[in-house]
Amino acid sequence: MEIIAFKMKLHPGQKDEYRRRHAEVWPDLQQLLKEYGISDYSIFLDEETNILFAVQKLEEKEPRIDLRSHPVMKKWWDYMADIMDVNSDNSPVSVPLEQVFYLE
Repeated sequence: MEIIAFKMKLHPGQKDEYRRRHAEVWPDLQQLLKEYGISDYSIFLDEETNILFAVQKLEEKEPRIDLRSHPVMKKWWDYMADIMDVNSDNSPVSVPLEQVFYLE
């Protein structure tokens, strides 16, 4: 099991909308993430900077599905593109974070 953390940037004033959309996350997206091996997925917001901090557990699975090219993932990115910083393909601009401490 691997723990992955990354940060993204929410547009100012979009906290409630971001929260609403994630409260209604699509069942097919939830299923896709689980099939990919993602579990225990949390996203936190630093309201001073509008930085979203995400952490998830990733189970090693073979063969791995390519989430970046999956139609459900692309549709979700398109849906979220108006409220956060995104790349040209509407994927969220995300910066991987290095784990420097862990306590079990």
